[in-house]
Parts: sequence; C-alpha cells; structure tokens
Amino acid sequence: MDDAHDAVAAYWAAAQARDWPAFGSLVAADVVYEAPQTRERVRGRAAYVRFNAEGFPGDWQLTVQRIVGQGRSAASWIQMSDAGDHYAGLCFFDLGTDGLITRITDFWPVSSEPPASRAHLAERY
Repeated sequence: MDDAHDAVAAYWAAAQARDWPAFGSLVAADVVYEAPQTRERVRGRAAYVRFNAEGFPGDWQLTVQRIVGQGRSAASWIQMSDAGDHYAGLCFFDLGTDGLITRITDFWPVSSEPPASRAHLAERY
C-alpha cells in the first residue's frame, strides 16, 4: 500500500474488526508505537499486535472521524466507545518506502471542563 491515507484507513478497519493478522500485516517488522501521555513505547510487529489484541479487552468500538495523509505521513482522528465512555484519539503515522507503517504516535486527550473565566468567549457543544 503506497498511499498513507489508505494504509491508515486499513489499519483502523482491521483494528475495529479485531483482525489481528490483517492489522499486523500493515505495520513494519520494526514498527515503533509511542503513547506520550502514558510514556509507553512498544517496539516490533509481534509486540505491537499483542499489545493491541491483549491490552484492550472489552467490546470497544471505534469510528474514524478523519484521516489526512500525504506522501509517507498521515494523521487520524477517531472516536472510541467502551462501556458507555467515549474518547477521542489522535494518531500520527509514518510509513516506510514499502508502504508499511513504521511509527505511530498516539494521543488520547481527556475531556475537561473549561475555566469559568472563558465562559463568555466560547459556545459549548
């Protein structure tokens, strides 16, 4: 797969389907995954597939909101739902010349209430 957008779309489709063999086929053997908020780093395809397959049990669902890709880089915004909770996820991807994903940087922002001092400046949605 040469297109970053298509590679990331396939990645999320495989994750949602829990098709771990397909998921693993989209990442490079030496893929590096980083989650800055938890300071976790996973190295290598086998470890990364296992991290996802075993590390996130439950009946979670994800919906892709947007994927932007150009050349060998892409970013995605997803919505994850699990047991009534909803989370936004932002991921940045790098692809190698073979079209496989070589690096993933994954951010899971936590929702919070804005300060009251800004209430007159913004509309809540």
